[in-house]
Amino acid sequence: MCIIFFKFDPRPASKNAYRLILAANRDEYYSRPTKAADYWASNGDILSGLDLENGKEGGTWLGVTKTGRLAAITNYLESKINPDAKGRGFLVANYLIDRDLDSFSYLKKLSTEGHLYNGFNLLTAEFNAKEDIVCYYGNRGSTQPIRLNPGVYGLSNSLLETPWRKLDHGKRLFTSVVEQQLSSDRLVQDLINVLNNQELTTDPAILRQGEGFDSRILPALSSVCVRTPHYGTRTNTVVLIDTAGAVIFVERTMLNCDTSQWSNNSFQFQLQA
Repeated sequence: MCIIFFKFDPRPASKNAYRLILAANRDEYYSRPTKAADYWASNGDILSGLDLENGKEGGTWLGVTKTGRLAAITNYLESKINPDAKGRGFLVANYLIDRDLDSFSYLKKLSTEGHLYNGFNLLTAEFNAKEDIVCYYGNRGSTQPIRLNPGVYGLSNSLLETPWRKLDHGKRLFTSVVEQQLSSDRLVQDLINVLNNQELTTDPAILRQGEGFDSRILPALSSVCVRTPHYGTRTNTVVLIDTAGAVIFVERTMLNCDTSQWSNNSFQFQLQA
């Protein structure tokens, strides 16, 4: 499971504003083998964490490229999971690698293959000198992808903008932060604080959608930051893209399956034409 908040403002009025502000949590079993965010050894233009789970190696949940492609995925909460379905993390990785299909075309093609995967929501984006685009497709919703208008969005483990209590709460916190005039360092820290909000209000909508899901985990999914003894939020990521094409990518990652141990990695680069 995951949660993502983002503000998409392709042509901000102020030169100090951002074309994209994104804050995301990755929720997963703490013991699942993972590589922290870094540039890929096989392709130095791509920056992301990597799944190292047997059979899922090379997939990822969120990544960017130096040419301005970005993708992020969340699972759709459902009780029945097909163990033989294709790995959803490759949907992000393949988009980052692909240089032939634009963000909408990639999702359009994927929409014909969505039945091959367990439930997911996928964001694909392009940021370049010509145009900024963010698109969305969820294989448990409409059969067609959509191109998003500028605005503030929230995405968790139902369809885009589904008003779960934790999504509405987190979106309010996110909006209150991004509406301020903050330095990039302060903005990143305040967004990480939002991502670590553990206020828990049981949400009947989550319980209904997740009926039959792991009962040890389901109640804890009602907070922005999920915390159980063996499963929960193990990665916070913030991505900023400013008007000049400067990208800041910050990842905070749990170490040694221990919620008291974290590492912080920060990357900065300029978008290439």
